Amino acid sequence: MSSTEPRRTALDALHRSLGATMTDFAGWDMPLRYGSERDEHNAVRTKAGLFDLSHMGEITVTGPEAAALLDHALVGNIGGVKPGRARYTMICREDGGILDDLIVYRLGESEYMVVANASNAQTVLDALVERSAGFDAEVRDDRDAYALLAVQGPESPAILASLTDADLDGLKYYAGLPGTVAGVPALIARTGYTGEDGFELFVKPEHAVELWQALTKAGEGAGLVPCGLSCRDTLRLEAGMPLYGNELSTSLTPFDAGLGRVVKFEKEGDFVGRTALAEAAGRAASEPPRVLVGLVAEGRRVPRAGYAVVAGGEVIGEVTSGAPSPTLGKPIAMAYVDAAYAAPGTEGVGVDVRGSHEPYEVVALPFYQRRK
Repeated sequence: MSSTEPRRTALDALHRSLGATMTDFAGWDMPLRYGSERDEHNAVRTKAGLFDLSHMGEITVTGPEAAALLDHALVGNIGGVKPGRARYTMICREDGGILDDLIVYRLGESEYMVVANASNAQTVLDALVERSAGFDAEVRDDRDAYALLAVQGPESPAILASLTDADLDGLKYYAGLPGTVAGVPALIARTGYTGEDGFELFVKPEHAVELWQALTKAGEGAGLVPCGLSCRDTLRLEAGMPLYGNELSTSLTPFDAGLGRVVKFEKEGDFVGRTALAEAAGRAASEPPRVLVGLVAEGRRVPRAGYAVVAGGEVIGEVTSGAPSPTLGKPIAMAYVDAAYAAPGTEGVGVDVRGSHEPYEVVALPFYQRRK
């Protein structure tokens, strides 16, 4: 196999048997869609969707000083996470630039699983190994040890409950517990990237096909459909969730991205980027940089990443993500704009769509929020 050939998940043959359109994503051959991405999107919003997310990067950190290492390496207070819970956090450079956004699960007293984005998994692994020097902790690359399936949508609790005796009712958002699903040992996590209730199931790769088929059968009467990365992107966009490489990058700090809340200065000890992030926090409070906002089109033309946001003939920002919104029935976008134009309802804002300045309404994020 050549170094440029994309990796394939344990479900690759199954995706192809379902007629999936495959695409290269972060070095992996992944399903983009199986049929209509709009139908897949709407299924997750109203019923349920089944995703293969096995391209995500799992890194296990164990040992007596695992918590201390993660508190040093990441911006969040990981030592304060209780066993069985998870936390959204980030890993930053010394200058405060975001290397990746992460979910960290505390699996036991001295065992954690860090889940990185596929495109950054090696970068995160390398950084954690480097930052582990001097700590009594082991950083282990477990990317090949897991397949990751997600069932998302309002019907997902009922579908999963039919296959497990795990206490799903007692499983809170951003929590995980070991259990069996359709006889398959799994870490069952109540997390997701769609704006809906749902679960992510970490299993051994050799169990992935068996579990996918069991979930598909259990979801037949509930409207469950297989879903690709295309609808996952429109779902997370409607939910106002950032995507690394679009809303997040090494040129931005968490404060620039409006996510300063993930930086925990009050935790004990030093952490990588603390000084730069403290300065970024001060700047954000006194003279805000560009602010991440939502834009809703008044017309039908779709904004794309990199398009200029304009007002009064001047460029005042840049689109980071844009797509037609199946839920709203209009094109939407996230964009960084000058603070003076960030208030919802600000008039005179448009997007330069191939030379035409199309009018857009500035709105607060997220565009969509499910009913609890």
